[in-house]
Order: sequence, then C-alpha cells, then structure tokens
Amino acid sequence: MLISNRKKKGEGNVENGNKYLAWAFVEAANLVLLLGSQALLRAQESIVATKALAHKLARACYHILKEGKPFDVTPRFA
Repeated sequence: MLISNRKKKGEGNVENGNKYLAWAFVEAANLVLLLGSQALLRAQESIVATKALAHKLARACYHILKEGKPFDVTPRFA
C-alpha cells in the first residue's frame, strides 16, 4: 500500500492487467527518469510518481497503436 496526498494507492486492482507488460512500462518509466526527461523530474524518488509515469506511457502507447500515428514528443498544452 502506498500513501500519496493522504490517499491509499494500489489497493483493489492487484490482479488487473498483464504483470509483465506492467513491469515493462515501469522499467520504461524508470529509464525516462534516469535519462533526465522532463516528464516527472520533480518527483523522481516517489514510487507513486513512477507508476503514474508508467501509466502515462501505457496510455500514449495505446493511442499511438489505436490511431496509427507516430509519437509526438511536444507537449499538448505548452
């Protein structure tokens, strides 16, 4: 159980999804943070932040595959 902003995180969805795919996205998020991307640098040490970044990467991959468009690294709201 993780606590972020006085809220419990990570309970109730332990069995959801493919654990190997989830592991791959967490590893990708760790690599993004290690290489110094601007994705979530302010919260590098937080497990919750790493999992949030992994979730963002998973959503980006889903939309890239769904729409068949190449990845655009520029932020949407800049």
